[in-house]
Formats: sequence, C-alpha cells, structure tokens
Amino acid sequence: MYSEKVMDHFTNPRNVGEIENASGVGTVGNARCGDIMRIYLDIDDDGNVICYHMNKEVLDKAIKMIEDIVKDVEIGAVYTVKVVKIEDFGAFVELWPGCEGLVHVSQLDNKRVNHPSDILKVGDEIVVKAIGYDRKGKLNLSRKELLPKPEKKEDKKEEKKHSEE
Repeated sequence: MYSEKVMDHFTNPRNVGEIENASGVGTVGNARCGDIMRIYLDIDDDGNVICYHMNKEVLDKAIKMIEDIVKDVEIGAVYTVKVVKIEDFGAFVELWPGCEGLVHVSQLDNKRVNHPSDILKVGDEIVVKAIGYDRKGKLNLSRKELLPKPEKKEDKKEEKKHSEE
C-alpha cells in the first residue's frame, strides 16, 4: 500500500509535460526521479500532481525535484548561480537543477570582456539578475547590472574642475 502526498497547489498546466519528461512517466504511472526509488505519480491536465510512496523521505525528495522542474524564474530577481559551461559568447549558468540561463559576454562586467574565461571558470558561483527572455525563449541573465556603476568621464572632469577652483 502507498501513502499519499497531494501537491495540488503549485503547478501551471503547461508544466505537466516537463514533469512527465523529467520523471519518465506519462500522466499516470511509476516514475524514477533521479536516484529516488520508484514513486507513483498521477498528473492531471489542470496541473494537479499526486505522488504515492510508503516512505515520506522519498516523497519529500520527489516533491522537491518536481518543484524545481516547475519553478519559474522571476524577472528582476537576483540569483546565486553556478557556471556550468563557458562559450565565446558568454557563460551558461545553473540557477537550480533543470534551470539554466545565459550571461552574455556583454553582461559579465562594466568593462569590456574579451572572453568569458578571462573572468570566470566552470564551477564558479556568481550573483546575477534575471533580465528577460530572448526571441527563442531562452533566459538572459546579467552580472553587470549588479556591479557598481563606473564613474563617467564627465563626472571625473567635473570633479577635477571643482578641485582646481
């Protein structure tokens, strides 16, 4: 006999397919979520998810995995992320398991960065701000927006002018 944990409070119906793909199950059936023992999932078209298992720890772990799958990025929010891949055009980072975004090379620093590997390496943790999605629906992030703004040349000229007077 299975114990039951009902999760009917959190998911958007558009996430049903993501849960099914990640768990390897259709709308009803056994699922193996990562290294978790098999659990029984019942997912309806309204986004209600019911998980069954005898062990509460297994249920809690499965629920956490499902919540990570369906969690939405909040535009404007700040996240601590891990660099997972570096390309010529930017760094791919992981916000949480199953959620990655791109920090474009132009969004890495206030000054020019020739190559992302000049300031980052895989495994680094950095703080970024979610700034939106591109035309293809890919998440864009910025490290630059969280850095102190550099002084403008005009401001320096004004300071120099005032100090000479």
